Amino acid sequence: MSQEAKVLDKKKYPQQPHGGKLVNRVLTGKELEEAMERAKQLPKIMVDLEAVITLEMIATGVLSPNEGFMNEADYKSVLTKGRLSDGTIWPVPLSFAPIGDRNKEIIQTLSVGDEVALVDHTTEPVALLKLEDIFHYDREFRASHLFGTTDRNHPGVDAIYRRMGDTALAGPIQLLRRVHWGPFEELRMEPKDTWKLFYEEKKFKSVGGFITGANPLHRGHEYIHRNALEELDGLFVQPLVEMAKREYTRHEFRMLSYRSVLDTYYPKERTILAPLRVTYIFAGPREAVLHALIMKNYGCTHALIGRDHAGIGDFYDKYASHTVFDEYTPEELGIDIRLFHEVFYCTRCHTQATEQTCPHDEKYRINISGTGIRELLRYGVLPPKEIVRPESARIAMQGVQPKGVDENNQAISPVGKTIKSIFPYYLTRKGIGGPERETPLNVEELTIEDLEYAIKDVRENADRIYKEIFNEFSYVSDTLRTTQPDWVAAAREQIQKQQQMVIANLEEKVDKAPEEASDEFMYQDRAEAERELEVARKISEDIPSPLRKEDLEYRVWNPLPYRRYRGSDEE
Repeated sequence: MSQEAKVLDKKKYPQQPHGGKLVNRVLTGKELEEAMERAKQLPKIMVDLEAVITLEMIATGVLSPNEGFMNEADYKSVLTKGRLSDGTIWPVPLSFAPIGDRNKEIIQTLSVGDEVALVDHTTEPVALLKLEDIFHYDREFRASHLFGTTDRNHPGVDAIYRRMGDTALAGPIQLLRRVHWGPFEELRMEPKDTWKLFYEEKKFKSVGGFITGANPLHRGHEYIHRNALEELDGLFVQPLVEMAKREYTRHEFRMLSYRSVLDTYYPKERTILAPLRVTYIFAGPREAVLHALIMKNYGCTHALIGRDHAGIGDFYDKYASHTVFDEYTPEELGIDIRLFHEVFYCTRCHTQATEQTCPHDEKYRINISGTGIRELLRYGVLPPKEIVRPESARIAMQGVQPKGVDENNQAISPVGKTIKSIFPYYLTRKGIGGPERETPLNVEELTIEDLEYAIKDVRENADRIYKEIFNEFSYVSDTLRTTQPDWVAAAREQIQKQQQMVIANLEEKVDKAPEEASDEFMYQDRAEAERELEVARKISEDIPSPLRKEDLEYRVWNPLPYRRYRGSDEE
């Protein structure tokens, strides 16, 4: 069946596509043959890779209910209200305003009702566009409403001015040719594939979707995944591939890092990994909503949204991707939104945690900063295992760009910023969980040596904090003393014996000390000797007690014979 939107049986599927129908604009068979012939005679507009990716997303239903590029009414409604003109939630406009002199010449000849062939860099047709509207494309209007800024430092704003022309073409599309996904082709999944896999083959009742961008899989991601797997039947993980900043980890290596960790630590039958070839819109909170709807169109019942999902530097509040969902009702979203706070590793809790679950302050924390993790990889050092598993980091290190440092020993970010982002305690503490510095360090003055110290400190001591706390608890609690090392008791006994020797010596000294010393620099009077003895006795009290089996026999008592606890009523 060619290019027919599919209505899914509500009794069979626990989810529905956004708008009620799964769009299919992919031509096949005779329809494809006829369209390819027709395309040879049609006006041709060249499109870039980003447009090619968008065409495929539309045609395969990823962006349902959209069947093409938006007309002016839908376009402006989305920008100003976050909805299509019929009221359906849609956060970002799907617009097509080609640039280039040749494209501009072709556009000037077009009218509503015309059909246009969209061709890629090979000049071969990728799709057909049936024109339903042609309107002026206002870059500033789009930027201010979509991103909340017209600052060209914002990557989304910059993309508008680089990629978009003055005239927008709108109408439904038909996909003629799908671009090969290269190394991701075997992992590639369309919505029609996932609906079948989730609900017909695996018989899931619920699936959590997780879309992730620039970073290799880290323990913050894993925290979210494991929470979801505790209550949901399946987990669908979609790393974004293709369109990314050059300084990110290359997408092939990110996918491989995901595969490595998922194969080792995740339940294989309940976890599905597939690349999402999507264009980066850099729309912050609006993009979080878009990703939730994409998850919905892939069949997910739940959308897992992290703290700074699709965040862009400091352009948006770090929890804007959470509060944006307050603008919509659960019924109209049609997918259960699960929001997660910022995840960090607490060495005192000895686990990943958030502000919602951990009471300890920053002196015990190792932060999970995506930018910081990439910088550590760039410096050529594996991040702490508490925030990135080595199975993920080892592969990601091979794919991070650029690698190493420049002639000034600098990477992308200043080294001090990297240290502060991952090791927040370092500026004010002498090590993880350690004492305060007399003078806090200045971020701008930190060097690669500080980074080396912080890395070594965490590697050596992150495990020790909770381990040594446990050791203290177990030493004073275990009545089965054979589980405790004998040398601890032996050392404490030796310390106490030595201190008793000091006390005995000082008692004799006090007994013989004169009331007044003949020379205050060379001899002590009785008061000074008594002070020394007082301190020595207090030190003796402070020495922890050696605990052996006979010392703890008082703790083991029962009001009844043991046979009575086993159920016997005999006296």
